[in-house]
Amino acid sequence: MRSPGSTPYPRPPVLLAGALLTAAFAVLLVLVASGWGPLLTLDGDLASGLHRWAVDDPGTTRANRILSDWVWDPWTMRAVVAVVFCWLLLRGDRVLALWIAVTTAVSALVQQVLKAAVGRERPQWPDPVDSAQYAAFPSGHAMTATVTFGLLLWLLWWYGAPRAARVALLVVGVVSVVGVGLTRLYLGVHWFSDVLGGWLLGVAVVLFSATLHAYRTAPRG
Repeated sequence: MRSPGSTPYPRPPVLLAGALLTAAFAVLLVLVASGWGPLLTLDGDLASGLHRWAVDDPGTTRANRILSDWVWDPWTMRAVVAVVFCWLLLRGDRVLALWIAVTTAVSALVQQVLKAAVGRERPQWPDPVDSAQYAAFPSGHAMTATVTFGLLLWLLWWYGAPRAARVALLVVGVVSVVGVGLTRLYLGVHWFSDVLGGWLLGVAVVLFSATLHAYRTAPRG
């Protein structure tokens, strides 16, 4: 772990990136809530094409269900965070453990509040290949995976892990975050803008959390 004397100062570009992503999400939220025609057309075209593929290819559909409902499920992601939380407690890093736990909890709360506020219906099919509960926007799978892997990458950076470890986790994270979004689209339980919203807001949450932690730990005076 970095020593107190080497704690990095907050980086304004990280805060700026978080603000830009939040602004992008806000624009997307307005477009979704107002039912902007071009976006709805894009969502519908992508959903229809992928659904036809899913119906015609049950083997690929089964694989997507395993990945979506088990490997990249939000509860799987939260279980990973719980393991890291316990590991940090065993190391004596109680503040850092609480930090990632609170970030994860806030992310889930924001996600559910937005779902309830927007109340967007999920795609409806006469021959569905999967089902999902609650409102559609933003995608909980996409956002939870983004926040989880974002926090793990930040922890590796914070502890000064070797570059190879960070690159390996980055690759796994990108594959997982993009992959879970694609599985939700393929299974016909989300619109593309739902997944995009989950990605944007997930990254923003991680950046703001890391920035707040940096301000908290930065040397004073």
